[in-house]
Amino acid sequence: MSVGMLSIGTIVGPQGIRGHFKVKPFTAAPNSLSAYGPVTTDTGQRLILQIMSVNAKGLAIVSARGVDTRDAAEELRGLTLYVARESLPEPKDGEFYHADLLGMNVSKHDGPWLGTLIAIHNFGAGEIAELATDRGSTIMVPFTVDRLMKVDREEKELCLFVPDGLLP
Repeated sequence: MSVGMLSIGTIVGPQGIRGHFKVKPFTAAPNSLSAYGPVTTDTGQRLILQIMSVNAKGLAIVSARGVDTRDAAEELRGLTLYVARESLPEPKDGEFYHADLLGMNVSKHDGPWLGTLIAIHNFGAGEIAELATDRGSTIMVPFTVDRLMKVDREEKELCLFVPDGLLP
């Protein structure tokens, strides 16, 4: 996807037989998936989403014009949804988009450099920062608000509290 596009969710599969599908939102509120206008998929397909409901797992059940069957919804499985950066609101003070942090140098709270932030994952138990190290490997550390000590956008650096014993 182009630099001016940010991911707002991923399609996890069909819901029912009428072409509805489930989206795992990357937005603060699942209902906001449709608030930013049309979305574009990894394949370049443009969709206008309508939120039908949000299930107990926090997945948005959505419909989109032109996706009218379960088979059509199944073809979308695994695709990421993107919106143009300019269609998103500017973050408030102290807030940021994950995309703004990618590529930043990450240091530990007591000083040592850990690596470069290459991804932020959420496997269900909270966010995890994946860092590329100078050894060619990656490490994963907790990435929650209480662990984020400092974000310096100008210097492209962030500082994380990493508990003793977590890293070798």
